[in-house]
Amino acid sequence: MDAIVIRDLRVEALIGIHRRERHVTQTLSIDLEMALPGTAVFASDKVADTIDYEQVALRIRALAAAQHYRLVETFADHVATLLTGEFGAPWVKLSVAKIGILPNAKFVGVTIERKNKGVRAIFR
Repeated sequence: MDAIVIRDLRVEALIGIHRRERHVTQTLSIDLEMALPGTAVFASDKVADTIDYEQVALRIRALAAAQHYRLVETFADHVATLLTGEFGAPWVKLSVAKIGILPNAKFVGVTIERKNKGVRAIFR
């Protein structure tokens, strides 16, 4: 499967269940893979035939800033919904991690995969 990959996208978010986490932003690291919406981009060389990764990064930053999230899992699901819905990615796999949240651990996070429910394979 052909995919766009973004590694270690850093965003600031109000995230967590503890009182202090409701008022102090934390840095999240996001790794993602998004399936290309088709193969037209290989012939056209046009961004209109693919997913604009700059717009993806901007929308994820806006999503992170939009509200307080209690769980990393919830934020990851919102990102996956954004990518499959707004950007039309047929499939997405993403990891979201809080950096330096636990002593002796570089990060703690979650990895999820989602498919675009609107995409249906047609076999002939």
